[in-house]
Amino acid sequence: MNGLAVGAIYGLTALGFVLIYKATEVVNFAQGDLLMLGAFIAWTLIVPLGLPYILAFVLTIAAMAAIGAGLDRFVMRQIIGQPHFAGIMLTIGLAFTIRGIASLVWGPQERGLPTPFAQQPRNIGGVLVQESMLAIAAGTAILCAVLYLFFRHTRLGVAMQAASQNQLAAYLMAIPVKSVFTLTWAIAAAVSAIAGILIAPLLAVELNLWVIVLKGFAAAVLGGFGSIPGAILGGLLIGVAEQLVGVYEPSAKGITAYVVLLVVLFAFPRGLLGEPQGKRV
Repeated sequence: MNGLAVGAIYGLTALGFVLIYKATEVVNFAQGDLLMLGAFIAWTLIVPLGLPYILAFVLTIAAMAAIGAGLDRFVMRQIIGQPHFAGIMLTIGLAFTIRGIASLVWGPQERGLPTPFAQQPRNIGGVLVQESMLAIAAGTAILCAVLYLFFRHTRLGVAMQAASQNQLAAYLMAIPVKSVFTLTWAIAAAVSAIAGILIAPLLAVELNLWVIVLKGFAAAVLGGFGSIPGAILGGLLIGVAEQLVGVYEPSAKGITAYVVLLVVLFAFPRGLLGEPQGKRV
């Protein structure tokens, strides 16, 4: 159960990678720093300002969505049509910038994020499970369901899928591709904020919270880079594997994600749910 809960956070981080990559073909290496920034904003709203947890949760998501939209509108849009390497370097630069700003505003010390969930574990079918773990699992499930309905049953969601498959064809069909890119960045930043708020009580609100991006990237590759269900599946598999290895061989827990990734890629080079792609030459 702990592995599934932690793996859900990895899956949400991987989901942010996948959403932006599918739409813009840019790998956003600032995804972990957006997660960290969302956790700090939530802490500010809950602790110093004293807002209720639910209200702070909603306001943090809205703030991070606005930040994500702003990053695309004023930063990422300037490199449209440039080589992929430009996008990679720009997102790495964004990551260091966000980390530096967070360090100046909040400082390097760790902080705890209070939640309404009880710390005492519950006995469910003979298994002791903390309420925070149940909240993470429930939040991830709800978010995945909302995104599934959005992409499958709304005109805007279908337009985003069309733009991710063929930008030129989508533009010729009167789809506002640039606006779709901005919305994609907003959704990805909001998803990272949710992941940050959910994982912060288990770890701490600190600058090093961004390192979760390493596990999220591994989860995205494991599930098949570009596959939304694969991102969640990859995160869950890595989370469970880490917890099991931590029980039997704690010293190897830190490298579990990458060992699992290498083993799976030997058998499935495209990832578990990756789709085959080809180009006519």
